[in-house]
Amino acid sequence: MTKNSSSESKQVSIQVGGNVSGSIIVGDGNVINLAPEHIKLRSLHQLPQPPADFTGRETIIEELLKDFDAHQGAVISSLTGMGGIGKTSLGLVVAHRLKEKYPDAQIFLDLKGTTEPLSAVDIAGYVIRSFEPKADLRTLDETNLRAMYQSVLHGRKALLFFDNAKSAEQIAPLTPPDSCAMLVTSRWTFPVAGLTAHKVGVLTETEAVELLLEVCPRIGEHTNELAQACAYLPLALRIAGSYLQVNDDVSFEKYLLQFHDRKGRLAALKESRTGAELTTEPDLLATFELSYQHLAAEDRQRWRRLGVFPASFDAGGARAVFELGENEAIRSLRLFRRYGLLDYDETSSRYLLHDLLADYALAQMEEGEKYQARIHHASYYLQIYQAADQLCKEGGDRILMGLRLFDMEWEHIRIAQQWAAENYLASKEIAGICSEFAKRTYCISLRLHPRELILWHEAALLVNRFLGDRSAESGSLARLGDTYVNLGEVKKAITFCEQALDIASEVGDRRGEADALRGLGTAYYVLGEILKAIPFFEQALEIAREVGDRSGEGSALAKLGNAYTNLGQLHRAIDLYEQALIVAREVGDKRTESVIDSIGVAYLKLGQARKSIPFFEQALEVARELGDKRTEGIWLGDLGGIY
Repeated sequence: MTKNSSSESKQVSIQVGGNVSGSIIVGDGNVINLAPEHIKLRSLHQLPQPPADFTGRETIIEELLKDFDAHQGAVISSLTGMGGIGKTSLGLVVAHRLKEKYPDAQIFLDLKGTTEPLSAVDIAGYVIRSFEPKADLRTLDETNLRAMYQSVLHGRKALLFFDNAKSAEQIAPLTPPDSCAMLVTSRWTFPVAGLTAHKVGVLTETEAVELLLEVCPRIGEHTNELAQACAYLPLALRIAGSYLQVNDDVSFEKYLLQFHDRKGRLAALKESRTGAELTTEPDLLATFELSYQHLAAEDRQRWRRLGVFPASFDAGGARAVFELGENEAIRSLRLFRRYGLLDYDETSSRYLLHDLLADYALAQMEEGEKYQARIHHASYYLQIYQAADQLCKEGGDRILMGLRLFDMEWEHIRIAQQWAAENYLASKEIAGICSEFAKRTYCISLRLHPRELILWHEAALLVNRFLGDRSAESGSLARLGDTYVNLGEVKKAITFCEQALDIASEVGDRRGEADALRGLGTAYYVLGEILKAIPFFEQALEIAREVGDRSGEGSALAKLGNAYTNLGQLHRAIDLYEQALIVAREVGDKRTESVIDSIGVAYLKLGQARKSIPFFEQALEVARELGDKRTEGIWLGDLGGIY
């Protein structure tokens, strides 16, 4: 012992939860030097504090708390989800709310599931030493160690928080006695008897905005845009917000530009973490890498191909990009779900790859591999698009089926067409895909603005010239003419239709001639040159009947009816409309069937308002079947005016 000049001072230097080291100065000033083996202390309340800026998650928090309230006996709950989703933070919030329910101990341990997973024996030993730091476990075999684990927990109200678990092999042997509870977080989904699993998803937009404002209040009006750019992932939000908070000279507008490019978004987040010196948060790319590298090489190749999907997708889409049969594709999809690398919506039976994971997946692909994945994606969704359009053409209830299919897969269809249009020079296969997209127009004419349609048809025109397909070129020109008429740019429409007619006549494409003639008639009709329009419609009608094009015949009859209505020859117009209606119903062409409203208009002009009402009502039903809200509004207004 040695004397210390301050007889009143007391000092203890220890390492909580392990061996005591250093010295103790007692009241008489004597200093007692302690060797590590002399004294060991319990460590029973180990929960770290959750992030001070934690926000949201109230629904899942309530679900978890109900788990712990409702169960009789030991409660085992797990939080699963992708890296960076905030499982640990959420778990800590819940654990702190449960402290009073489990006052004897709250044990916290990182099970290192993504790096070097601890064994069940290692975990049991840690828990035992938390209660009995002097316990010598070296002589115990696995069976005795598990028995001692149960013994030290017996009768105690203890909460075991096991973070970052890897497998059931780690967790199943650690089921605690009835008085205790276990909370587990993991990227992986695995079965353990009695375990209640909770899937942790991204934050809602409101929650993401709240988190950003907690981290960096000055973001202000740009918060929603940044939250969306970070795909509502807590780790990404925290990194971006922290960077802006410590670098107040950074322009929000300039910073957000980095997130508009899928290739640049992950790089921007990586640089932001470094720029904010955010060592307390994991690196986002490294987080994704840990999950990705746990896959076998073959599965890594399949998973990264999912990066080409811009939205949720079905198993058929996955099979297409995997180039696999159904069973093998489903096996891979289930594996990715268990690894926290893919989400699944039971209601829609569709899969979803998080935006930032999709960026990461694309970054792992070489150009050749990406090219193949894109082709398979575009080919598959061209088939979906064609199927939707065909359903619409078949009429009746199938129209709604077709439009629902189109709407569900629209984002894929849009991206596939756009990619093919941008890359058609790379191969005739891609050029052919782009051309086919523009040949079917039922769905897109109902869903897209004419300006968007023009982009599709201009791309197809370039592609068809590249392929040297003169008939297809004529079709593209005719469709451009029709679209420009709808925009009111009639002279431009006439030029395109005349070019289409010249080419169709040159190559002997009679259907192409009829399409161009119908387009020219429509253009002159819109210009008010009715007498000039009628011969074009009559020629189109003659050719349609010659080649057996019933849809073209119905369309030409309807357009002739419009012309004679304009000339005041209403009875002749009604006769033409009725012929068009018969053809339209025969072939299931709902767009031409909508001519029924024109019959109503004709009777209204004849002063027979009551006779016109049933026709407007039937037209209203057709508009609703087509999901054509604009036309539905017109017919409702007309009916209101009549009444």
